[in-house]
Amino acid sequence: MGRKHKEILGYNVDLLSFNEAIDFIINKSQKESTQTITINPEMIAYADQNEEFAKILKTADLVIPDGFGIQLALRIYGIKQERIPGIEFARKIIEYCASQSMPIALIGAKKETLAKACKKLKEDIPNLNIVYAKDGYFEDTEERQIIEQIKEVKPKLILAALGVPKQELFIRKYMKEFEKTIFIGVGGSFDVWSGEVKRAPIMFRKMGLEWFWRLINAPARFRRMFPTLPIFLFKVIINRK
Repeated sequence: MGRKHKEILGYNVDLLSFNEAIDFIINKSQKESTQTITINPEMIAYADQNEEFAKILKTADLVIPDGFGIQLALRIYGIKQERIPGIEFARKIIEYCASQSMPIALIGAKKETLAKACKKLKEDIPNLNIVYAKDGYFEDTEERQIIEQIKEVKPKLILAALGVPKQELFIRKYMKEFEKTIFIGVGGSFDVWSGEVKRAPIMFRKMGLEWFWRLINAPARFRRMFPTLPIFLFKVIINRK
């Protein structure tokens, strides 16, 4: 399957269904290591100020429309595209690896949060084999040791919950040292899987208002989303015209 995509302000977003995106990255990882980006407007705004990060967004193997703002931008361009939440995408890949007896590795979050997430995932997913788990509180000087430890256990999937842009930069820096490995930056997913943070109710998710739920429960996010989101949508409208 080839990549079908739409350019939004200079960054390509893949136009695939949830299942097509899963199949695409699994198939591609049979030949080489892959990096999946779960893109949102804040990432595009940051990339416009950071050349290295922009290059990662533009050259990733798969860029899925995670943020509601990206889905809305595609609608402005006349494209009806389902949103693919990164947390659900990563969970499906975890389930695939478990079903195929493929080991996985987790990097990120607090030590206690990571332990809870691993425990809960193992309880929920039969045959899940987590061969490596490391919290996100490490120095740059420790990276080489961490990478060597992960290489020894040869996971099929590596999830990095280090926050944007650190997780994307970390993945790009080291992914070529691995063979046929799936890399995904998953932000705060470990917090949700651990049970410490609750996702929006299903009604909010179906209506595309998960962002609003998170805003209600974490008002500090307001400063990050605004004015970034309105400016992003304004640029999209101008670009369309």
